[in-house]
Amino acid sequence: MFEVILIAVIGLGCLSIVWWTLKIGISPMPSSTKACCAILKVSEEALAGTIIDLGSGWGTLVFALARKYPDRQIIGYELSGLPWVYTMIYKTMFCFKNVTIYRQDFLNTPLPEASLLVCYLFPKGMIDLQRKLIGEPCPGSMLISSTFALPDSRAIKTIQLDDLYRTSIYVYQ
Repeated sequence: MFEVILIAVIGLGCLSIVWWTLKIGISPMPSSTKACCAILKVSEEALAGTIIDLGSGWGTLVFALARKYPDRQIIGYELSGLPWVYTMIYKTMFCFKNVTIYRQDFLNTPLPEASLLVCYLFPKGMIDLQRKLIGEPCPGSMLISSTFALPDSRAIKTIQLDDLYRTSIYVYQ
C-alpha cells in the first residue's frame, strides 16, 4: 500500500512539473553554483533593502541570498507548485525568517519596493519582464539576470562565467 501511495505522489509531482512547464514555457531550473556565486558577488554593489527573486524555482538563489544577507528581506515569486512546496518546507526546516515565497505570477502582481531584483528566466520571460519594468519602474534598483538579457536594454556590466555554457550574467541599473 505504501508503495502505491509513494508512486502516486511521485507521479503527481511529475505531472505538476510538466503542467507548469507547459503553462509557463520553461521548467524550474536551479542556478548553477558558478552563476549563484557570481550573482552573490555582484549583489554587493546593490543598495541595502529588499531583494526579490523573480521566478525563484527550487530556492537555490533565494536561500543563498538569505544566508548572505540575514538582515535583509528576501522575496521569491514562483508559480510551479512542486518547487514552491519544496522551498516552503526548506524555509520552515531551516528557519529562514527573512524569506517570503509567494506562489504568484510576478508579472501580474505589483512588486514591493526593492533594491535588487534577480532572475534566471528565458527569452520570452525577459521580454515580459522588460514590459513590466517599463510600466512599473523601480528607481535606484538593480537587476541581475542569469543567462538571458533584457531585449531592449543595455547592461551596465556583463560577466562571462568560465563554465561549460559560457553563461553570461547581466547587470542593469
